[in-house]
Amino acid sequence: MMDTCDKCGKVSGILLLILGVLFLLRDLNVWNFWNIQWWTALFILVGVIALASGCCGDCGKARKK
Repeated sequence: MMDTCDKCGKVSGILLLILGVLFLLRDLNVWNFWNIQWWTALFILVGVIALASGCCGDCGKARKK
């Protein structure tokens, strides 16, 4: 994905997993929670991850390696 520290990589993976499970539940008609497309949620998630890793000091150190 991006050059992130271990902490941010784990949080990003967890957020991606949660988003995937939510859209799976929506596809299975178990829970109709949003009326947005999956790619919209993915773009928002990538933006949040990019902003968070830009503010993380450990990610800055990981990029310099």
